[in-house]
Amino acid sequence: MHQFSTLQIFLSEFIGTALLIVLGVGVCANVTLKKSYGFGDKQWLLISFGWGFAVFAGASVAWKSGAQLNPAVTLGLAISGSLKWSLVPLYMFAEVTGAMAGAVLAYLAYKKQFDTHDDPANTGGIFYTHASVRSNVWNIVTEVIGTFVLVYWVLESSPFEPGTEDSAPQFGNSALGYAAVAFVVIAIGACLGGPTGYAINPARDLGPRIIYSILPIKGRGSSNWGYAWIAILGPLIGGALAALLFNAIGG
Repeated sequence: MHQFSTLQIFLSEFIGTALLIVLGVGVCANVTLKKSYGFGDKQWLLISFGWGFAVFAGASVAWKSGAQLNPAVTLGLAISGSLKWSLVPLYMFAEVTGAMAGAVLAYLAYKKQFDTHDDPANTGGIFYTHASVRSNVWNIVTEVIGTFVLVYWVLESSPFEPGTEDSAPQFGNSALGYAAVAFVVIAIGACLGGPTGYAINPARDLGPRIIYSILPIKGRGSSNWGYAWIAILGPLIGGALAALLFNAIGG
């Protein structure tokens, strides 16, 4: 079995996460910025589909690393025994920095729309998640449930070995391939995304939140760091619980 190098794994995960975020943040910008052609469309449905297929695009090119793209998935795989613990920092660093790169690219793609938007103080939601009704405990519960669905599905769908030539999972119905992941993410967004905007991925929220805090958007608002920990802790708990259940029932 061929083992990919540490650099190959890092670049695979970095590029895949960057593609995920440039498309995911891009669809949020498309429906939010008033001089974008997507403004005013059926926003939640378009966002759910946009993020779902963003996952498909990112995962499809990141097969060498196992296409985790998400620290919650990485943690779940490590707890389940599918990923060496020594590789966890490498994966998580690649995921967060890839998310930062993707956020920068999304901003550049919509630079003139940001420049002409008449409400720059409320552009943060393009980059990061926040609760529709703030309640720390219940916001965490929502993120735990959404992430549990994602990670448990990943663990049960197909055994694979990240970082090797067997990195690409076949997901139950192999004809669907990575499109199957897109369907799960679309379902989570459409069904469970309303309360918190479904971060379900600490890198997806943290990387763009960091970038938003330093972007040269005139009049931009707060990065809402007081909420950031919820979008990190909730998904990590959800990923860990999914792996523990997977192990308990003989995964």
